[in-house]
Amino acid sequence: MKIGAKIFIFILITHFGCAQKQSNKKETKKKISVQDSIRLYKYLDKVGEFSLFSIKRQLYIDSALTIVPKASQLWQQKAMPLFKQKKYEIGMPYLDSAVKYDKTNHWLEYRAFIKCIFQKSYHAAIKDFNLAQKQNGNSYVMDHSYQFYKSLCYLQLNKFDSAEYLIDKEIKEEIKTRKEAHHLHWLYLGIVQFEKENYVEAIKSFDNGLKLYPQFSDIQFYKALCLYELKQNKQAVELLQSAKENLQKGYGINEDNAIYEAYPYQINKSMVEAFLEGFQEMEVNKK
Repeated sequence: MKIGAKIFIFILITHFGCAQKQSNKKETKKKISVQDSIRLYKYLDKVGEFSLFSIKRQLYIDSALTIVPKASQLWQQKAMPLFKQKKYEIGMPYLDSAVKYDKTNHWLEYRAFIKCIFQKSYHAAIKDFNLAQKQNGNSYVMDHSYQFYKSLCYLQLNKFDSAEYLIDKEIKEEIKTRKEAHHLHWLYLGIVQFEKENYVEAIKSFDNGLKLYPQFSDIQFYKALCLYELKQNKQAVELLQSAKENLQKGYGINEDNAIYEAYPYQINKSMVEAFLEGFQEMEVNKK
């Protein structure tokens, strides 16, 4: 089944399902004609024929929205490719419409994620995550909890105590329920500790992450910086060299959306090479 047909079925379910009773308010569902239903199906079927970033795909979604203007899934489908193209300013109004018309509140947590990782509007992301948390508790979006993403927001706002509190809380809850924490969470706890100049504690966090993901180049990089601060320059150079090799092999942050958007503190080739060159020069000058 094509993606357009899948979206069509979703719209049928959400728009023509049983109406929920509301106190002191009667809601009348507007039914569309058979002719419009056929047109809608054709438009959505066409959506599946074009690539994610195609302008024609956007135009067919626009046509579908003239028939079902409150279809939150379609508004999200308009917004999502734009964020992946870094066109945040034109994408967000569409995502706002998805949130506005969504009866499940799913797109609220998605918008919070987009604001955190893509748009980098951290105060706004925290606000959305707080709203989502009131409705769903500390639920999950894109494989991680709300409080994890809030910790990233605080990290990016240089509110290191708040960031450390949340990420440490997340890790303790994970260990209690799952026996181990996610390697990405150990990375960010270590980074917060690094920023607070708690280098020994940061290394402990990084080592916990490396037990789960031994080739994790981002952890190796920041652990190397800690070693340098502790005057262990030779070990820092060796670890940076390993980080460079593992990064070249693709062992980095392996989140699905990392192919579209850099995560906070995510390393790249130029960063690693610059620090490695600097550390190597200092080692040579010492001799």
